[in-house]
Amino acid sequence: MSLLYPRRIESMARIEIEQSDEAFHAHVELADGIAINPGDRVRVHGDPITVPLDSRLILERPATIDCASALVRAWTRLAAHFDLAELYEVSFTPRRLS
Repeated sequence: MSLLYPRRIESMARIEIEQSDEAFHAHVELADGIAINPGDRVRVHGDPITVPLDSRLILERPATIDCASALVRAWTRLAAHFDLAELYEVSFTPRRLS
């Protein structure tokens, strides 16, 4: 363990992947109601998953959660505010974009 990630939790993860004309997504839900906080890292173990077109796959795999320290959590929250501010950048140029 390190000072930045002092706690490690092992859990099972439910993975849902869909690749179709209507949806393209991958979701991971952790068992045992484990809450993920800013700065935490989640690693799902196992071989890479391939889902053919027009199909949906649901499976369970083990996962490792590295819980962030208070310092990492605070840094992540601060950095997120600057990342969010980039989305609000607007240009008021009189010329037309090409």
